[in-house]
Order: sequence, then C-alpha cells, then structure tokens
Amino acid sequence: MPLAAHSHWTITFFAVALALLALAEGLMVAGIGYPATDLAAPESLAVVHLVVIGWLSLAMSGALLQFVPVLVSRPLAFAPLALPVLVSVVVGLATLVAGFSVLAGWTDWTLDLMPVAGLLITAGFTVLALMLAGTMGGAGFVQPFGRFVAVGLASLVAALASGTAFAAIFAGRAEWLAAAGLLPEGTRFHALLGLGGWLGLTAFGVGYRLFAMFLLSPDPPRRRMAAVLACGVIALLAAGAGLAAFGAGLDPGDLVEAAAVGALALAALLHCGDVALLYRVRHRKGLEINMRASIGAVAALGIGAALLPPAVIFGASERLVAALVFLLVFGWLSGLTLAQLVKIVSFMTWLEAYGGQIGRRKVPQVGTLVAMPRTGIWLAFHFAGVAAGALALAFGAAAWFRLAILACLAGTAGLAVEFVRIRRLCEIEPSLRPPDDARPRILLPPRPPGRTDNAPLTAPRRIDGQP
Repeated sequence: MPLAAHSHWTITFFAVALALLALAEGLMVAGIGYPATDLAAPESLAVVHLVVIGWLSLAMSGALLQFVPVLVSRPLAFAPLALPVLVSVVVGLATLVAGFSVLAGWTDWTLDLMPVAGLLITAGFTVLALMLAGTMGGAGFVQPFGRFVAVGLASLVAALASGTAFAAIFAGRAEWLAAAGLLPEGTRFHALLGLGGWLGLTAFGVGYRLFAMFLLSPDPPRRRMAAVLACGVIALLAAGAGLAAFGAGLDPGDLVEAAAVGALALAALLHCGDVALLYRVRHRKGLEINMRASIGAVAALGIGAALLPPAVIFGASERLVAALVFLLVFGWLSGLTLAQLVKIVSFMTWLEAYGGQIGRRKVPQVGTLVAMPRTGIWLAFHFAGVAAGALALAFGAAAWFRLAILACLAGTAGLAVEFVRIRRLCEIEPSLRPPDDARPRILLPPRPPGRTDNAPLTAPRRIDGQP
C-alpha cells in the first residue's frame, strides 16, 4: 500500500455501521417491517433506512475515507470533519426513525422530525462528498476507480435531494410536491439512485481495486471498466429523469424504470465477468477468507442482476421482486462488505500495531490476526441466512424469513466479536504483541506523539504476500 493518509475514524464508522445492521436485523427477527407489514409501511421504511443509511452507507463512507487517499496518494482533505459527518448522519438517522415511528402510530411526536432528519443526513453526506472530492482532486478522475466514486457521489447527492423532499412531504411541508405525485411513485427511482448509484457503482469501483489488490491480479482492461461505468451512468440518468418527471407532475411511464433497471443489471453482469477474470488471472493461489466469501457475494449479484429486469418488466409479484432486491442488498452489498471488513480491519490493525516495527523486530503476518475457521463460520451463517431469506420472501413465508434473518444476525454478532478480538490482537502470541499503551484501541487507533489524522503513513507494498 503506497503513501496514504491514515483515517483515524474509519474503524469507528465500521463499528457504528455494524451496530446498526444488528439493530435492523433484530427488528426483522421481531417481525417489524416487511414481510410482516406492507413494503411501504412506516415500519418497513424505518428498517430499510437503518440498513441502507446506517449499515451500508456508513460502512462505505468509512472505507472511502481510508482508500480514496490511498489510491491517489494524497492526505485526506478536511480530515477533522470525519467525526462531525458520522455524528450528523447518525443523529439524522435516529431522528428519521423517530419520524417513521410517528407515522406508524407508535409515538405522538411531531412530524417535523422528518425534514429535520433529512437536513441532518444531507448535511453529513454532503460534507463527506466534499472531503472525498477534495482528496481526489483532478488526479482522481484519471483512474477508473475515481470515476466510479465520482458518479456514486453524484448519485448520492440526487438520492439525498429526493429523500429530503420525501421527508418534507411526510411532514406536510411540501404540498405542491405531494400533489405532483412524487410520493409514492418516485420512491423506486430514489431507490435506484441510492442502491444502484451511490452504493452499487461505488461498490463496483471499490471492488475492482480491492479484488485486484487482495488477489494480486492485474487490473481489468480499462475499456471493460469503462463499459460498466457507461451502463451505470445511462441507468442513473434514466432514474434521475424519472424522478424529475414525477416532480414536475408528469408520468414517465414504465419504460424509463425498465431502462434504468436494465442498464444497471447489464453493468452488474459486466462487473461480474470482470471479477471472474480477476480470480482466473490471480497470482495468489490460496484464497483468504475474505476472497472466498466474496465469491458468494458476487454470485448473489449475478443472480439478482439477471432476474430482476425480467421481474420488473413483466410485472412479477411484489414478493418476488422483494426477494431479488433482498438478495442484492444482503447477499451482494452486505455480504461483500462483511467479507472485506475482515481483511480491512485486520490490515489496518496490523499497520497500527506493527507498521513502525518493520525491519526492527519480528512481526506477525496480517492473516494471523484473524481466527480461522471461526470467522468463516460466521460468514457462512450470514450467507445461509440470505439464501433462506430470499426463498422465504419469494414464497411469502414470513415466519421462515424471520428464522433466516436470525441466522444473519448470528453471523453479524459473531463477526463483531471477531473484529473486537482482531483489534485486541487476541490471536497473536503474547511475545509478539506490542506494549499495552501501544496497542490499537477498539474503536480508534492510538495517537502517537506528533501525528495527526492526516499525517502520512508509509506501509510496504507487500508483506509476506499480503497487499
């Protein structure tokens, strides 16, 4: 890994994101949200936003705060704002869930919580986008990864704008938008911008870099990555046009949605082909746990991308569409994130504990920080729960879905414990552990004297075969 800025808040982003994932899964196990209630019910929307904003978006944000500076070899711009971003988004999300509780009839608080939540979440992610754009500068757009992130951030801004408008409508503060039919018809385009654009395309870009790095593979040809990005841009332009049409009181028709879903699916299938190529040409023969588990995530992406367009175009049942979206969100996005967190957390912990000791004393390999095969068992719980949950949704078996999510929750809890053990260096021989005052903290790395959040950190390009 080249000269990079070390983000002191990335681990905190990951910890908060995991906690919110466990909360969302706990609510689903308790029968709150779809399929126990309608997909558009406030309870369902609360759970959806806990997953999409609280889990996936915060985990993606933490990863980008670390890897964008690494890939452009520049310090993180406006690094002290990382903590305010986290606080703003988490407080905004809590306020949003409180607003949904009013809509569900659980509380009698004011609905003005909704637009306040929208403003807080928008403010947090807007600052994040400025930090990342400032870090990339012009150099970031030269490489394909930077272009994927840039398009993802643009989609994030559009999703935030539409989400804030929805919040105002819920609170009765935007009658003209409500009259135009922005809700509920525009929600599917809002979801395409958030899941397909911000999380999906950004995950494609991050995936290209992480897969090549951890598999020791050459990058795919640029023309292949450019084709994936072009399909994604077409899809997002269609989604944006559909959303704008509803905002103007026009009906864009089903063709616009079909075009957006189809273009995104094509981008996903092309990306799956590129990932398969990276596995075939890799120089690392033995796959680590994060790369073995990622095969399941990419398989979920391929299945979901292949089946979702015909399901949307030919008007499949709501439960089948929901099952495919669940497969993409929990099988691909969540599965990929959990798998790669194993490697990212262990590598960042290794750098904090041993980066300054290279060449001075014997240091353990990165892989020895991870307990195997126990970590693999927890990942297997997650993917087994996803497969069972998708089938349960497709067949309308709500009780079986709750049992499936219980397996996912067990996997999440188990992985959270493993991450704490990694941070505490529990798998390392006592003789190789640094002194107590030099060990990584659970949520934050130590602050050595004279170092700052954006101080450069030099790490070797490869350590014992580890990138």
